[in-house]
Amino acid sequence: MAASAAPEPDEQVFALRKILTSEQEPLARRFRALFSLKYLASLQPPSEQTVPAIEAIAAAFISPSALLKHELAYCLGQSRHDAAKSPLRHVLEDKEEDAMCRHEAAEALGALGDKDSLPMLKELRDDEKEVDVVRETCDIAVDRIEWEHGIQRKAEQLKKSDFASIDPAPPLPQSTQAPSITDLEKSLLDTTLPLFQRYRAMFALRDLCSPPDLPTAVPAVKALACGFSDPSALFRHEIAFVFGQLSHPASIPSLVETLSNAKEASMVRHEAAEALGSLGDEDGVEDILKGFLNDPEQVVRESVIVALDMAAFEKNGEAEYAIVPEGKLVAA
Repeated sequence: MAASAAPEPDEQVFALRKILTSEQEPLARRFRALFSLKYLASLQPPSEQTVPAIEAIAAAFISPSALLKHELAYCLGQSRHDAAKSPLRHVLEDKEEDAMCRHEAAEALGALGDKDSLPMLKELRDDEKEVDVVRETCDIAVDRIEWEHGIQRKAEQLKKSDFASIDPAPPLPQSTQAPSITDLEKSLLDTTLPLFQRYRAMFALRDLCSPPDLPTAVPAVKALACGFSDPSALFRHEIAFVFGQLSHPASIPSLVETLSNAKEASMVRHEAAEALGSLGDEDGVEDILKGFLNDPEQVVRESVIVALDMAAFEKNGEAEYAIVPEGKLVAA
């Protein structure tokens, strides 16, 4: 039987957009469509599909799902494209929008290095009536944009990361001495330091965990896990996100404890659930996640659905968590 022809680029984006924006589609399938669009939106150099893919992602901001919308913002921030700036500013400015989505929009504008958003970010950062998670994210985004466009960046020697993501903060610069996990942990947990600097310690520790067989990996994971005791929900959620990137088995106990804590902020628990999904091929993880399918918090329930889909992907050894890894659209 002959293989079917690959869809035309505009047809491909249209089909993915239709899945992503449909409230009738299963959430896990919508997430796979989103990550397919993210791939197209982030191509370097940009292709004829880049802007249509960005527009398709932005079109889904009408969804009632805070989980999906916050992921839309994250994906737009990873696009490295100016077309993503306007929809992100709109989300951040909308005081009626879920704080988790607005936080992600602010972080995405930082990832894009958007200098034109600095006045808005500074205004929200300094607004004492603004919710903490948005204020703190704007604080980090301002520092990141100013770092990216400043002299400091040019003077720093950064270790090449194993991770392709544009992070809220770069890792601390390399020095002539081997990095000290103890010193990095001290900076990570020092609440007197600016959040941007603490995040830099966080991502430096992350990079000491990859590849996972490095002698520094487990000690660095344990140092990062100490961050779950931080007073900032934003900070704790970023620790869980980093653990999702690492997919290191040593992080499982702290992630399970975080997900199981009903008093923890939902944005932290949701990130812990998705991090566990990236560890889905580890014994017992799927069963743990299934225990939270009926959690009282919607964003946690939805994260568990996505996490279980991610776990199935890990177990099946699929090459890409997306519907279109190489231009092939799979129908439902």
